[in-house]
Amino acid sequence: MIHNFNAGPSILPKEVFEQASAAILNFDNTGLSILEFGHRTPEFTAVMEEARSLVKELMQLNDDHEVLFLHGCASTQFMQVPMNLLDSKESAAYTDTDIWGHKAITEAKLFGKVDVVASSKEKNYSYIPKDFAVPNDSKYLHITTNNTIYGTQWQTIPKTSVSLVADMSSDIFSRVLDFNAFDLIYAGAQKNMGPAGVNLVVVNKNILGKVKRVIPTIMDYRNHIKEGSMLNTPPVFAVYVCLLTLRWLKASGGVGAIEKKNIEKAALLYNEIDNNDLFTGNVAKEDRSKMNVCFVMKDPSLEKEFLQYAKSRNIAGIAGHRTTGGFRASIYNAMPLSSVQVLADTMRSFSALHKA
Repeated sequence: MIHNFNAGPSILPKEVFEQASAAILNFDNTGLSILEFGHRTPEFTAVMEEARSLVKELMQLNDDHEVLFLHGCASTQFMQVPMNLLDSKESAAYTDTDIWGHKAITEAKLFGKVDVVASSKEKNYSYIPKDFAVPNDSKYLHITTNNTIYGTQWQTIPKTSVSLVADMSSDIFSRVLDFNAFDLIYAGAQKNMGPAGVNLVVVNKNILGKVKRVIPTIMDYRNHIKEGSMLNTPPVFAVYVCLLTLRWLKASGGVGAIEKKNIEKAALLYNEIDNNDLFTGNVAKEDRSKMNVCFVMKDPSLEKEFLQYAKSRNIAGIAGHRTTGGFRASIYNAMPLSSVQVLADTMRSFSALHKA
């Protein structure tokens, strides 16, 4: 068994892989592959509608919030959000807490004014800013709820009088939040929800249609809402895998149940990091992510040796991001506690070897 700690595309439930594999050969006993199924057929329309309905159910969304499955990844939303929400003479508030937040800021500046109200860049994104103010005339506040590369996470969502926009790509469906408090949520699927190539957008329809600019047809959220995410040919297979994953999540007890498991997994791994003489965490403890556990070795010369040692134990994907080095263990929803235990045991046995 391979213990897959890759940050994304990442681990999905085994039964999802099995069901998706079967559907490639024969989707829903139709004799056709899901890869060749017409997206406007009743069969696939039912897939899309069930997927959208499950999102609303799992997130307990009210009737003001619409659910969209769109092409691309979260990076597309860096431009699509301000294109739909921010006029050229208006300002939006952004937090700069990781590379992805920084990229979102760069794109937003193409459409309007950006006020960076909080940043942890000066300390290599090793913490989440706590004390900042959002101007009342901001069109919205943008945050990245979980920072995949650096391993920080907003443990408390900021309360603000302006619209709240969040990139939840790496912690969507991992914990209970008041999702109705957000006016727009977007998330690339390839962490907790499905394969790369599809993007979930949850948007309060009441914030749309306020900008003066002409929005290209394919970029206007209102058009996708009107067409039920069928404005153009959707990424059929990716949406289907998302549906299977959402079904798995519901059958597993929903977001509340999976959050308890995620807390247990994170506690196990952080406990090993904190009590192992060879390893140390590299972000503020109060801001530690429960999805992406980042750490380094106190003696960097041992890092390559540990990677090889972990590989010999069938552990994959723990090398840190190319910009940070060190290690990163991504423990998304589908990661079993047993795999986290294997990693913790491997860290402990490696440490014992170097004490001998």
